[in-house]
Amino acid sequence: MTSSPNLDQMTPDQLHAFAAQLMFKIDTQSRKIHRDETIIEQITHEIAILKRHNFAKRSEQISPAQGSLLDDLLNTDLEAIEAELKTLHPAPAQTEPRQQPKRAPLPVQFPRTVIYH
Repeated sequence: MTSSPNLDQMTPDQLHAFAAQLMFKIDTQSRKIHRDETIIEQITHEIAILKRHNFAKRSEQISPAQGSLLDDLLNTDLEAIEAELKTLHPAPAQTEPRQQPKRAPLPVQFPRTVIYH
């Protein structure tokens, strides 16, 4: 690390030259920081685009050939399940139709007479 000069012992011309050097260094550093920030933003944007490309919905889609294979497998499995269900649960035997129960009509009630006192 460089030691800073003693400003009290400098002449005004030396102070102006030193200030100009510092301003130049500050300007150079600020341009470098700005360039680095720009590069970081560009790389961040590029990473976001690549992530979108890799993990987009279209990367998860099934090709038509895979879809037809999947449909064939599903149909085969469904047929096997239906056959197994038929063997486990045989068709119920035909039963005679049930008759509607016949009920007797309700008894007729006569209106009550109200007695007032």
